[in-house]
Amino acid sequence: MTTATAPRSRRVARALGTGAPVYVLLAVLLAALALTDPGFYEPDRFLAFVKRAAPLVILAAGQYLVIVCGEFDLSVGSIVTAGVVVAAELYGSFPSAPWLLVTAVLLIAGAFTGLLNGLITTVLKVPSFITTLGMMLILEGAVFFWTGGSPHGALPTAFRQLGRGTAFGWLPWAVLACLAAGAAAVFLMRSDFGRTLVATGDSERAAALAGVRVARARTIAFILSGTAAALAAVLVGGFSGVSAQAGRGYEFEAITAVVLGGVVLGGGRGSVVAAMAGAFSLQALFTLLNLQGVSGALESTVQGLIVIAAVGLGAADWSRLRRRRTHPSGGEPS
Repeated sequence: MTTATAPRSRRVARALGTGAPVYVLLAVLLAALALTDPGFYEPDRFLAFVKRAAPLVILAAGQYLVIVCGEFDLSVGSIVTAGVVVAAELYGSFPSAPWLLVTAVLLIAGAFTGLLNGLITTVLKVPSFITTLGMMLILEGAVFFWTGGSPHGALPTAFRQLGRGTAFGWLPWAVLACLAAGAAAVFLMRSDFGRTLVATGDSERAAALAGVRVARARTIAFILSGTAAALAAVLVGGFSGVSAQAGRGYEFEAITAVVLGGVVLGGGRGSVVAAMAGAFSLQALFTLLNLQGVSGALESTVQGLIVIAAVGLGAADWSRLRRRRTHPSGGEPS
């Protein structure tokens, strides 16, 4: 192996990092889907699968930004629900409202919710788990109070195009939105800000001593997570229509996808590409279970097993890595 090839190989390995297992898992699941359903890879059907996965992939990218800097965001599912319901109510009051304006309102509202989460967490020092759990309950209660459990209004065809329409007559807009969000997340994590998020999650004290404005970085991560949830709401509303349960469970699916991608809870390590691959893997697993006739009620059980197993394996691997860094010779501390 030449000296030029060796560093390149190390860079590839470092890029794969702890996400390597999820890429293998995704390949296995996609192969299993092909064996179970030979028509799965027909262009229309495969693109429909990606379209169904798109909201979760976008949520996983946003959730990754929060988790890698050492926090949690449990409010994303309720932001999805609130976004769908608010859009329907707005169209009920203003039927001729431009879809682009309504979409912008939802994105701004999602960003504002993320801002509140970030400020409460960083300024008031409320743990993010409690902050976002409280926000989830507030939004769910507000939606129920506003609608009485039955949303009014309907989403017009123009608004639903992003979730269910196609570009060029064959490529779903949801797939393009997923690609755009993924590319933006990858670009962000390769920037100085992305490295700041990882450094903050790895050691808040060390990052602060290095001049990182930790509170600002974490607040921006929450804002981006809220914006991603609002974009997912537009896709979900377009694909599924109006429902007071539109985003129910998405917060846990997003966390499961991120953990499945090898991202360490507590922050400091992980790849946003692996987190998005985790979302695709989760969607592929649910699709496979459905094709096998397994009850959808078991999806929560599967998610729970995945979280426990992935976190356990990740914690053990992280402990070994820290020991190697502290004791390069491989010995245990004296």
